[in-house]
Amino acid sequence: MHTQDDDTLLEFPCEFPIKAMGPADPEFVLHVLELVRAHVPDVDDNQVTTASSSRGTYVSVTVTVTATSKSQLDAVYQSLNADEQVVMTL
Repeated sequence: MHTQDDDTLLEFPCEFPIKAMGPADPEFVLHVLELVRAHVPDVDDNQVTTASSSRGTYVSVTVTVTATSKSQLDAVYQSLNADEQVVMTL
């Protein structure tokens, strides 16, 4: 049987880092975490790392999740990419 997850090289469940970049504002980090938790509720605060841009204008937020399916990852990225505060995702 062919499932949507057959279209990826990932084996689920797996640890998967999701990175979102946006304005250097402490609220942005919480906002990204909220968007990710809508699809991966068990994300813990210690699974989040941040890095500021060289000029301090932007911050990258990396949330490492335990992904259970390709559709779950797709939903996370759709939420992040649709958000007006998120400048870029990786």
